[in-house]
Amino acid sequence: MPGREPCRQRSATAEPLARRWRLDSRTILRLMARRHATEHEQWLGATHEDPLEPDIAIVDPHHHLWTHVEPPYLLEELHRDTGSGHRVTATVFVECGWAWDLQAADPVMVPVAEVAAVAELARQSDQGRGSPIAAIVGHADLRHGSDVGRALDALAEAGDGRFVGIRHATAWDADPAIPNHRTNPAPGLMGDPTWRRGFAELAVRGLTYDAWLYHPQIPELVELARAFPDVTMVCDHLGGPLGARSYAGRREEVLDATRASLEQLASCPNVALKLGGIGMALLGDGWHRRERPPTSAEIAASWGPFVRWCIDTFGPHRCMFESNFPVDRESCSYVVLWNAFKRMTQDLPEHGRAAVFSDTARRVYRLA
Repeated sequence: MPGREPCRQRSATAEPLARRWRLDSRTILRLMARRHATEHEQWLGATHEDPLEPDIAIVDPHHHLWTHVEPPYLLEELHRDTGSGHRVTATVFVECGWAWDLQAADPVMVPVAEVAAVAELARQSDQGRGSPIAAIVGHADLRHGSDVGRALDALAEAGDGRFVGIRHATAWDADPAIPNHRTNPAPGLMGDPTWRRGFAELAVRGLTYDAWLYHPQIPELVELARAFPDVTMVCDHLGGPLGARSYAGRREEVLDATRASLEQLASCPNVALKLGGIGMALLGDGWHRRERPPTSAEIAASWGPFVRWCIDTFGPHRCMFESNFPVDRESCSYVVLWNAFKRMTQDLPEHGRAAVFSDTARRVYRLA
């Protein structure tokens, strides 16, 4: 978008900053990112909307917290968004590689520190100053096989009663220009025998599994769901229909392929679908490059038909809207995003709307 180049492209400012303040390169990048964040705040404010139907109860089942990405997004920022006008009664944190103990002597225990850190913030969120973090989805590296059980038990202890399951993302694509997940998954990981031995440890403990993958990988999740019918699984971000790099300009082809695979996934009664992730650049709308952010009406027009197909196919009781903040904040504000979701479901029966906005998330993640 004109005037909003990503901060990583502003290296021309780095040398003058270094000469003036004698800063190291990491500090320079941090300052540049914060300047970009300030400009982004101003950009988001260019599209202002009042919350629609503010009495609808919402459970936001997918957000992150972090300090390892600029700008930081912690409890203050989360409560700023969840308290911006919609009635968000509870949230679910989903792992993002924050606060991992990369120096842990036991590699299987690396992600435990993230859950402990979030549990502390969740206790603070209970003090009535904002939407409480009611559940935590952590990470465990299932490539450790059955040994991952030790990590799952440690995660449960660190989670202080809020740990409900894990996400081990497998997002990988044959297009080398598509960024694979930060955990560096191999192709076909969900079918790997060692990985599945680790997955079996979830079934033993009654834990949920969140799947973040790209749309060509949905058939792998279908096979996994059929192999482990007793594990509750959640397919994140509409199944990851790609719209960037080699998939750019192929929207209808991609959505048709995604529908075909999701129809198979819907035949697995142990799988729920998260309706969101639509602000990510990988999905191809390019909203983050526009002069002004999209309105909720524009978002609903772009994604509403596909979202309604998903609700009709899985049923409201197996669908849940998600914010995916702060990732989707790249494209729109929290108010605008949930306004779009409400527009998409205006003619859905009351019980169906209650399901997709809160009841499905409460059941799947076992919230009080």
